[in-house]
Amino acid sequence: MTSSPDYDAGPLAYSKAQVELIESSGGTQGTISEGGEGVVVLTTRGAKSGEVRKAPVIRVAHGDSYCVIASLAGNPKNPQWYHNVMADPNVTLQDGPEIHQYTAREVSGDERTLWWGRAVEAYPTYDEYQSLTDRVIPVVVLEPAKN
Repeated sequence: MTSSPDYDAGPLAYSKAQVELIESSGGTQGTISEGGEGVVVLTTRGAKSGEVRKAPVIRVAHGDSYCVIASLAGNPKNPQWYHNVMADPNVTLQDGPEIHQYTAREVSGDERTLWWGRAVEAYPTYDEYQSLTDRVIPVVVLEPAKN
C-alpha cells in the first residue's frame, strides 16, 4: 500500500495532528508521545470504504517486525484500524523517516504473550488498559511484506 495525502485519521483531532506532524516533518518530529514512548504511523485501507486510513500507534519493534496493540485505551470495542487490518492485512508503517510495507496477522497463545510483554515494556499502561475491559486486547504482528 502506498501512502497518500488524502486519508482519514479518524475522529480524534490529536491523532490527525500527530500523523500530519510526523509526515510533514519526514518522520523527524512527532515520533515521541507526551509520555516519552515512540510513535509510528500505521496506514491501512478502510474495511468498508477502501479509503486510506492512518493512525499513530505506540512503537513496539523486535528485529524487523513490529506489533500494534488494539487497546483503544481499554474501551470495550476495538479501534477501527483493527477492523481495517483484519479485512486487509497489507499495511504500511512509518517509523521515523523509514516507510515500509508489512503483512499483519493477529497472534495468540505463546506468541501473543511474548509480543504483549514487549508491548508492555514499551508502554506499561497497556496492562492498565487490559484491566479496564472484558475483551482480550488484540495483538497484531506486522512482518515485512514479501515482494
